[in-house]
Amino acid sequence: MNIDLLITMANQIGAFFKSHTDQEKAKEDIANHLTKFWAPPMRNQIKAHVEKEAGKGLELIVIDAIKKHL
Repeated sequence: MNIDLLITMANQIGAFFKSHTDQEKAKEDIANHLTKFWAPPMRNQIKAHVEKEAGKGLELIVIDAIKKHL
């Protein structure tokens, strides 16, 4: 899948959960959403992007969620 599309989708998920008052819970919720609704190849691709490209284009909360919980 196109990494730019995955970045856009992940940032949209992050934006939804970002308003949560507990930011650690928000990160868990982002990762849970990715686990529940993204196919394993999509998750693997976004994780690789965080590892290889430092998550370029992703919001910080999404990067943290992926690093800590995915």
